[in-house]
Amino acid sequence: MGGSNSHKNPRFLSICSGNLTHSILSQSLYHHHRLSSLLSSPSSFFFTLHYLHSLSLPHKTLLIAKHFLSSLHQLTRHFHPPPLPPHPSATIKHRDLDAALLLLLLCEVHQYNPEILKTPRTEWGRILSKRYSDSILMQSGVGVHYGGVLLPFVEMIIRCWRFVSVMGGCGRKERREVAAAPSAVVALPTVELKGGGGGECVICREEMREGRDVCELPCEHLFHWMCILPWLKKKNTCPCCRFQLPTEDVLGEIQRLWSFLIKKDFFAEQRVM
Repeated sequence: MGGSNSHKNPRFLSICSGNLTHSILSQSLYHHHRLSSLLSSPSSFFFTLHYLHSLSLPHKTLLIAKHFLSSLHQLTRHFHPPPLPPHPSATIKHRDLDAALLLLLLCEVHQYNPEILKTPRTEWGRILSKRYSDSILMQSGVGVHYGGVLLPFVEMIIRCWRFVSVMGGCGRKERREVAAAPSAVVALPTVELKGGGGGECVICREEMREGRDVCELPCEHLFHWMCILPWLKKKNTCPCCRFQLPTEDVLGEIQRLWSFLIKKDFFAEQRVM
């Protein structure tokens, strides 16, 4: 009976907060370890830097976008109810993760210590390794608590959002139309209409008759299968309320999870904290 209000319960919120902090701390430590190992290994640093130089600007943007999407999923999966998870094709490989972490570090250095990048590239690994180690030591002095763990993480995803907004077009006011992921469409349930039918299908404007099988989206809106399937091949949104299904498009997934956080007033809560 009281399950539907569990997200308003202080104890439930405390548990979610603890799980979120632990999850983000684990991910942050993992990223710190990978980047530290990369910077301390001349060969790994050389090959990753060479890989970055071989990528076009759109491909660099895709690297940041996939890293950003992974972080958004880590953040949103602890909300109640959580959004539908991203499509598996949006996962980032280890080589791309290393390249994304190095690229973000280089962007940060370019903004705050550009003189470092004027030194010979053969010295970059050593200089960046020392600078990164010093920054980690400073962060460790803050302590491991909700704000000390979560706020740097939020700052990171905001920087990624700004990067992807400018380079990938995610910040445009008009929403990009992307198809729903086939796996998300296949997972949609079939509902048999009872008790006088299900009203009008807003796509074809015809009545959904009793005894007929129709498609139910997660937002609980009903449609004829023959109507909703062509729709979802072009758009991942509900025709009634614009609820978003997962998509195989990385930038579309970023928009979906970012919109979820905005609706939850997550960033406003962080400013209050």
